[in-house]
Parts: sequence; structure tokens; C-alpha cells
Amino acid sequence: MENMLSKEQLLSKVPEVTLVFWMIKIAATTLGETGGDMVSMTFNLGYLASTFIFLAFFLVAVSFQVRSRVFHPVLYWTVIVATTTAGTTLADFADRSLGIGYTGGSLLLLALLVATLAFWRYREGRISVDHIVSPRVEAFYWATIFTSNTLGTALGDWLADETPLGYDGGALVFGGLLVLVATAARWTRMSKALLFWVAFILTRPLGATLGDFLTKAHADGGLELSRIQTSLIIAGFVVLCVALIPQRAGRHPGHVESIAELESE
Repeated sequence: MENMLSKEQLLSKVPEVTLVFWMIKIAATTLGETGGDMVSMTFNLGYLASTFIFLAFFLVAVSFQVRSRVFHPVLYWTVIVATTTAGTTLADFADRSLGIGYTGGSLLLLALLVATLAFWRYREGRISVDHIVSPRVEAFYWATIFTSNTLGTALGDWLADETPLGYDGGALVFGGLLVLVATAARWTRMSKALLFWVAFILTRPLGATLGDFLTKAHADGGLELSRIQTSLIIAGFVVLCVALIPQRAGRHPGHVESIAELESE
């Protein structure tokens, strides 16, 4: 039992960053766009009321996540989906209802994200995603994720609506940028933490533009699919991935040998 507890203490409360992680993340961000639009537009609740609903969902989910002592895939991805749906309606509220536009909303959210990362680095001395074990660090982690997902929504809307690219062109641009980040991670010595957060931010506008491409009207460049049906299909895909594809907790840098020793005992 002592060895088991020691092993858990060496493991992070978030999943190991693999191809599966990014696949589920993109699907979850697409679900956030279609699900957020479904509640705010299809159900006609509006951006503000929808934001309060999704924020409440997020706060409940993240409280269970922070209280948990180990990594639980279902709980983790529930919180991720909560951040993407709340981020969708919050960004739409800032961009449209507050009247600051896509550019103003994107700049405001970018400033909030940079401030969150800077404060995290100042208090903890690092912003690594492989060392999420204490409640305070996890609070920084989820605050950054929430802000980045909200920013990603605004960026996706800005590129799709304010430029000639449209939703499909915007998706291609963000997909191409993700390929560049992956290349940099593989072939350069750039900070892995920095590249992770850049990729994490880029997956959100990719999901936003994909979601809008699937559900927006033909006149606006979309496929005009049902938001309800599309959201249910994507949600089913996420659930199947989480249920059927094994995921393990991330490991602390420098502790891989210790874990290996515990596993051999």
C-alpha cells in the first residue's frame, strides 16, 4: 500500500499528452461550439443565460476534479467540455452583446490569458503541464484552459467572419498552424510547455470553425446540419474515445525512473 500511494504521488492528475489526447481535445472543442450554439441559439436562451448555465456546470465539474486525488479520464474530459461550451457562449457574449467586436474580444481574452500564464509562472516558477498535483497548480491549469478555450472561440469567429477565408478556410489555417507546432515540438528545442499551450489554444478555433462549418446556414458557408444532432454525434464520439481508448496520467519530469522502480516491486 505504501508503494501504491508513492506511485500515485508521482503521477499528475491530467492525462499524458499523446495523439489520443489531441484527437479527443479537438472533438471536445468542436462539441463546445455546436453545444454552446445549440443552447444559446437553437434553444434561444441567449448568450448571457447560456454562459451562466455552462459556468455553473464548469464550477461543479472542476470542483470534483480538484478534489480528486488521482487522474480520472471521464472527470477530466467532462471539465474540458465544460470549458469549451462556457467559452463559446462567453466569447459570443463579449464579441456581440458587449459590442466590442471579434478583434476587441480576441485582444481582451489574449491579455487575460497572458496575465494568467505570467501569474502562474511567477507563483510556481514553471508552467509545465506534466506537474499538476497540488490544488493551487491545478487552479492555474484550469484557469488557463478556460481562458484559452474562450480566446480560441473568439479567434475562430474573427478569422471566419472578418476575413474571406470562411469556416472551412479558417479550419485549414488553424490545422496548418497545428502541424507547424507539432513539427517544432519534434525537431526543435523550443519550450515544450510553450508549444503545448500554443497547440492547446489553436485546437479551440479549429474546433470552433469546424463546428460552425457543420451547422451554419448554406448562405453563410456552412453545411446547415442540425446543431442538436451534430452535438449528440460528436458527444457520442468523445464518450466512445474516453471509454475505449486507454489513457494514463502524465508523469512528473525526472520521476520516470522512480515510477519504473515502483512498478517492478
